[in-house]
Amino acid sequence: MDSIAFDRQYPLNDLISDIKAGNRRALSKAISMAESSLDIDRKATEDVLEALLPYTGSAKRIGITGSPGVGKSTFIESFGLACIEQGEKVAVLAIDPSSQSHGGSILGDKVRMPLLARSEHAYIRPSPSRLTLGGVSNATREALLLCEAAGFTTIIIETVGVGQSEVEVRSITDAFLLLMLPNAGDEVQGIKRGIMELADMMFINKADGQLLPLAEIAKGQVQSALTLMHSPTDGWDVPVIMGSGLEQQGIQELLGICNAFFDDSASHHQALLDRRSKQAEEWFEVALHRELLHWAEHQTSWNVEKQAFLHDIHQKHIVPSMAARKLIGKLFSN
Repeated sequence: MDSIAFDRQYPLNDLISDIKAGNRRALSKAISMAESSLDIDRKATEDVLEALLPYTGSAKRIGITGSPGVGKSTFIESFGLACIEQGEKVAVLAIDPSSQSHGGSILGDKVRMPLLARSEHAYIRPSPSRLTLGGVSNATREALLLCEAAGFTTIIIETVGVGQSEVEVRSITDAFLLLMLPNAGDEVQGIKRGIMELADMMFINKADGQLLPLAEIAKGQVQSALTLMHSPTDGWDVPVIMGSGLEQQGIQELLGICNAFFDDSASHHQALLDRRSKQAEEWFEVALHRELLHWAEHQTSWNVEKQAFLHDIHQKHIVPSMAARKLIGKLFSN
């Protein structure tokens, strides 16, 4: 967003205190501030996150993905309500696909999850992907930390859908849940192997009624495919569950598996701690690249040199990769 996202009459100290107290209005304002492209908002976001950092890191971070039509929103509502029943506070960061032409997005997840949206123990934040790869927006990491500081104990990140770039969801979550349809013969073929290799759990959704026999077959096919893959989490065997988000079937079984996955005494717990450390390094690298590009674009010679290289590229005088390297070389030599 290019307009000012944050109310300047809301002092940052009050905002920080209100977020720690679980105030949703404050949380929403802080996330809007994090999504802003204005430098003043980015600086304020950094100040808020620095103050809240000691109150983050204890939530369960779960990424959920699946092909279009698999029923992600209905499933997430059933799963979120089940988490609340066992005493959790649930935040859903739902990434909506942005328009390729004007960057707009539907932002309709509160409509698709009406029961969860009405719960006082849940918070749903639709956020446009703004054409970023991986199905997550640039501010998703910041929003995740803000939700943790606000006291939410389970953070669910619903991604745009399955694709080659969808694997970035792994870089911000502890557990990765892949939803599949009962016709898994086609589903297994259609989903990239790389996506399946990243999944800590698989849930065959819509496994009810006439689709139940197909779901049984699908489960066998997926389990067979998993024998040829390594689990993304050392010491953890990837389970395949059947159920229905609409009918609330298989949800309790999945919840039990999630509890086992996040058990501090489990043999794979160290792998989760190592994953968090690796994710912090990856976030640093992403932010570093973004800041370097931001810095470069504000150098006076950047646009002039860039246009000159683009002209040479169009005239086939130089290949794009060499032009990029030369541009960076010139920029730093100056």
